[in-house]
Amino acid sequence: MAQTIPDHYLDLFEKRAFAHLATLMPDGQPQVTPVWCDFDGQHILINSARGRQKDRNMRRDPRVTLCIQDPDNPYRYLEIRGRVVEITERGADAHIDRLAQKYLGVERYPYRQPGEVRVLYKIEPLHISGLA
Repeated sequence: MAQTIPDHYLDLFEKRAFAHLATLMPDGQPQVTPVWCDFDGQHILINSARGRQKDRNMRRDPRVTLCIQDPDNPYRYLEIRGRVVEITERGADAHIDRLAQKYLGVERYPYRQPGEVRVLYKIEPLHISGLA
């Protein structure tokens, strides 16, 4: 059952706070990657490129965990265990540009590779814990 992000953690999605995304490899081992993220009021949104390890993992097994650490107070964090409920390429290029504005202060994502296809993932929060 979906959980609501408590109001006292919403500021983490406005800051340049990195999330660490844990996905599961085919053999069950966790794989962790730092990612940019934001929140649409219901889902955590992350962005990647088609074919990367985390993309392959989330397509195979939608269970994920994110831990977002407050850049202003490293002892404050939010852990979200959830599942990927949507994977789409629609709107992914515009989304990575919005994240680049937030995290880098630039209009367009500067690290695009030739032939790269961006992918947007919507994660439903199922369990929330943290230290405020």
